[in-house]
Amino acid sequence: MTPDLRVYVVTDRSFRGRTHEEVARAAVAGGATALQLRDKRATGRELLLWARTLRDLARRERVLFVVNDRVDVALAAEADGAHVGDDDLPVVDVRRLLGPDRVVGASAGTVEDAVRAEREGADYLGVGPVFPTGTKPDAGAAIGVDGLRAIARAVRIPVVGIGGITADNAAEVIRAGAAGVAVISAVADADDMVQATRRLREAVDRALGERGGARK
Repeated sequence: MTPDLRVYVVTDRSFRGRTHEEVARAAVAGGATALQLRDKRATGRELLLWARTLRDLARRERVLFVVNDRVDVALAAEADGAHVGDDDLPVVDVRRLLGPDRVVGASAGTVEDAVRAEREGADYLGVGPVFPTGTKPDAGAAIGVDGLRAIARAVRIPVVGIGGITADNAAEVIRAGAAGVAVISAVADADDMVQATRRLREAVDRALGERGGARK
């Protein structure tokens, strides 16, 4: 499948006691085009149950669904794919495990990381943090829109900006060459998660339209 990465919502249980399903349902209702299940605290069994729930929702709504880190859970749940970071399995091994038909996403904070991930078989890159963020304390220093732009120009696969992104700065990320934006707290910690997602979708679609609809 060709992933639609315009508004990529990462579910997280750290905000207001909301479950992965609650965040995912609200995100999809607001126009999210991709979902990622991320939960560093869950057991493998718990994560699989969440993954199957979100997989069913994603299939009904025809949005991309990937599992963060846990390739085994992605396979067991029949997710669309998996997303891995620096401390997870190498992209080349994830591609071998998932096969050619599932989506492999990889995190990248430098041009070198991005080029390597593309070479090893990644379908898209999560690039950042673009702006300072407190959601992932280990994310490192912000690379800014200039850093994002450099990575987008260095690879042929789509890049998605992540880190500190809101509806107010999403257009900057798209103008820098991103195919979409990935968010956690901007949706999961919003008073109205549906409306927060809708605002992101409107900002992204408007910015894509201004640059001719390109979705690199």
